[in-house]
Amino acid sequence: MPEMLEPFINCSILKRAQDKGHAEIKIHNLRDYTVNKHRKVDDYPFGGEAGMVMTVQPIDACISALKAEREYDEVIFTSPDGETFDQPMANSLSLLNNIIILCGHYKGIDYRIREHLITKEISIGDYVLTGGELPAAVIADAIVRLIPGVIGDEQSALSDSFQDNLLAPPVYSRPAEYKGWKVPDILLSGHEAKIAEWRYEQALERTRRLRPDLLDK
Repeated sequence: MPEMLEPFINCSILKRAQDKGHAEIKIHNLRDYTVNKHRKVDDYPFGGEAGMVMTVQPIDACISALKAEREYDEVIFTSPDGETFDQPMANSLSLLNNIIILCGHYKGIDYRIREHLITKEISIGDYVLTGGELPAAVIADAIVRLIPGVIGDEQSALSDSFQDNLLAPPVYSRPAEYKGWKVPDILLSGHEAKIAEWRYEQALERTRRLRPDLLDK
């Protein structure tokens, strides 16, 4: 459903990246690649299972048409049983030139597509959504923001949670005191080395408390 993605790619960080010429994002409607008069992209599954399945022909035709125009580093399928998406994966994908993200729908896609055309399957979590549009949007946002020049302060992305297998430390802004709630004195000291040490200790403490699994990595 392209209409789900169009507003998302035309606002915020994705729009900024495209306006600056750092990224090009195109949405393709699989119905445009069908050969049946009703532009159907789904059919009943063999074997009698419940639900509908996205058929081979329009997906193959779309991917083939795109590959005829340029080379692609990955053809990704968003699937709940794919590899779990994380920050290291986003970092790696941000270094690639061209990516296709196939959004599934209904009961899934004909498995022959996964066997012959897909190079990487990605899940954004252990749950099932109606379609792959939202996962595709999540993946695109996470990748594009890492491209140099997209974010004004490039160091900001490098200090995000998960970049070093730690959660980000607490952040504060003005005013220094509000309703008796005070910013830690160390952040007001101007002592860069001690502030850096405090931030690391805070990141380590938050990770131990909230996501101890990250420390195993």
